Amino acid sequence: MIFSSVEFLALFLPLFFIAYLATPGRGRNLTLCCGSWLFYGWWKPLFLPLIVGITFVAWLLGRAIGRAREDGKNRLLALGIAVILGALAWFKYANLLVATANEALAAFGGGTIPWHAIILPIALSFTVLQGISYLIDVRRGTVAAEPSFINFSAYLDMFPHLISGPIIRYSWVDRDLVRRSITADDLAIGARRFMLGFSVKVLIADSLAPLVEAVFALQQPTLADAWLGNIGFALQIFFDFAGYSAMAIGLGRMLGFHYPENFRDPYLAATIQDFWRRWHISLSSWLRDYLYISLGGNRKGEARTYANLLLTMAIGGLWHGASWSFLLWGVVHGIALAVARWWNARGWWMRPWLSYPLTLLVVLLAWTPFRATSWDGTVAMLAGQLGLHGVALSDTIALALRPVETAWLGIGLLVVAWPALQARFLPRLGDLPEWWRSTWPIAVFLYAVAVMMGHQTVPFLYFQF
Repeated sequence: MIFSSVEFLALFLPLFFIAYLATPGRGRNLTLCCGSWLFYGWWKPLFLPLIVGITFVAWLLGRAIGRAREDGKNRLLALGIAVILGALAWFKYANLLVATANEALAAFGGGTIPWHAIILPIALSFTVLQGISYLIDVRRGTVAAEPSFINFSAYLDMFPHLISGPIIRYSWVDRDLVRRSITADDLAIGARRFMLGFSVKVLIADSLAPLVEAVFALQQPTLADAWLGNIGFALQIFFDFAGYSAMAIGLGRMLGFHYPENFRDPYLAATIQDFWRRWHISLSSWLRDYLYISLGGNRKGEARTYANLLLTMAIGGLWHGASWSFLLWGVVHGIALAVARWWNARGWWMRPWLSYPLTLLVVLLAWTPFRATSWDGTVAMLAGQLGLHGVALSDTIALALRPVETAWLGIGLLVVAWPALQARFLPRLGDLPEWWRSTWPIAVFLYAVAVMMGHQTVPFLYFQF
């Protein structure tokens, strides 16, 4: 079940909220747990025990860390990280490692390792990062261990962020888990965020999906093909994931929880550091606070700092998927961050008119291996972006570029640029009548529902990560 589906909108969501609002305050976490487990089990009941098991291990070891003496806390933390990461490693990376080993054996004339592909359970990557952050925070003493398994499960398995984030830290919701109120303003603001997120996902991201698929399926894309597909994917993944995050934030608000923002106009970033302060903020801050700092951060000399940046982003790339192309994406961003840090350390300054297009170019080029997901596909797209297969738009993509894709491509670009345009040229448009600010999201949402009913549901891109 996904948010942009009839089952969720017409069945699960209304029935869940009826039960949730009818439950007395102290019992709402139990209702939230049961609803979240039902939501997850709707996909594959077989994997529900895995998610609940990871939740139980994190809760149990969190309590043990909280009670242990100082010399035992690190051992318990290491045990918890090893168990939780072990589950992720098996389900997410075993296929890649076996496939790589088989390729190496074939190159040397050897046999192959017998293997049946393992299915990657949805939500596993996000659950693992949240569980690890909780254990580390308990070890650091920044949060107290949660005594109630139901309360902890309501945090870790909460259905708004369970499948594709944002990565919620326990400290952000610990007070709301114990005591929260749901006001009419919370319901209205949350519903508005949900409707806007749903609309951009269905109308922009899903409309661009066929065009992007057609471009990345080409064996020899032209210059126009490659850049059209690259920009289309940049918009698709932004509106897909930012739309999901907006829906999760909205649903959380309707439940009485206050999640932080996960995106802040990332394609308007003037530097690569600024991009990572705006893109998937919950992940970038997690990588900084729990990985980069744990590796030593910038406390052990300049060379070690650059190595930590590169390693952090490489691991962040592999977290996204079991493919070496994701590692390449992370390495590209790690190199860009290291170069930017080296540049700034020398007191040099770049004017915005130059730093902005350079940053955007790096981000767009890095999306190529991320979307291609194979070395051959990445090479073909990069060759196309350099014009090695011709310049003009190919007949295949010209036929695939229907008016609807063209329209939503333009609208997507306008939405991305809108904050900058409004701040510079249209400052008065912020003073719109309240009735219009409240009405237009409903109208767009109803249109998006009608569009959703007319085509096949497109899964969220981050489900595969």
